[in-house]
Amino acid sequence: MVEDARAAGYDIQKRTIHDWIARGLLDQPVRRGAGRGSRPGLHSVNQRKLFLLLLSKREEMPKLPALALIPLGIWLWWGDEWVPTRQALKAFGTWFGDGARRKAVCHEAALRMQEQLDHPLAADTARTRLVRVFEAISYRGRMTDSEREELEGAARAVFEPPSVFGSTRIFRAVGPPAAAVTVEAVLTHTTAVVAAIGALREGRMSEEFLVQARALYRESKREYADLRPHLAAQATAPLSPLFTERTFSKEINNTGNDLLYIAGLLLTSPQARAVAASTL
Repeated sequence: MVEDARAAGYDIQKRTIHDWIARGLLDQPVRRGAGRGSRPGLHSVNQRKLFLLLLSKREEMPKLPALALIPLGIWLWWGDEWVPTRQALKAFGTWFGDGARRKAVCHEAALRMQEQLDHPLAADTARTRLVRVFEAISYRGRMTDSEREELEGAARAVFEPPSVFGSTRIFRAVGPPAAAVTVEAVLTHTTAVVAAIGALREGRMSEEFLVQARALYRESKREYADLRPHLAAQATAPLSPLFTERTFSKEINNTGNDLLYIAGLLLTSPQARAVAASTL
């Protein structure tokens, strides 16, 4: 691997390769022989191609969590021949990270949700509260009934501000009917994401579970590809960007968040589990 890198013009040390293997950017080499005196292991041709791809992307994506999205995306679409599931599970954990990195993922997700729900007449204090409540719940990876009620109140204050909706008992829905943004839809989405975060941070995701998540991910992508032009034609600002076709780069960058949601659906939705089972 070091020779491959140097032949391609990259200066890299063996310890970097060992670190990448431990974090799922690369898989373990295949051992040749058994017992004492066995020859050094070899990586497959596909893993060596992956290695050179990672090296070429390292300058624009220097942090390991971002680089981990590359093998994760390859596993999702091209399968175990390129990236085995054991490696993908490590890469998924590396993307999610721990400590400050994990908190940053949850904060970014909270900001995205607040932007999607935002009403122009919502109070800044309501927006701040929504981000804080969602971030705290998702970071812990669990949500009690009282926390769900708190999140619902925070979401309604942003999506259906009292200054507009007051006590009208009118519930707002925005976007195409087939993919409308509502407070209930946000709560369902949050329940799934929180369940997945809890399973990931506690080490409860197995290789078998991840294979099921990949099946559901692929099926949902196929369905969305068929629906997307229709949804895009119906959507208006500020939601219209949600339904534009993603570039390959954006698809890879969103792989972690997309898979996190899909994993959460498997954990919380019997219907999602049935779909995944039917595609395997």
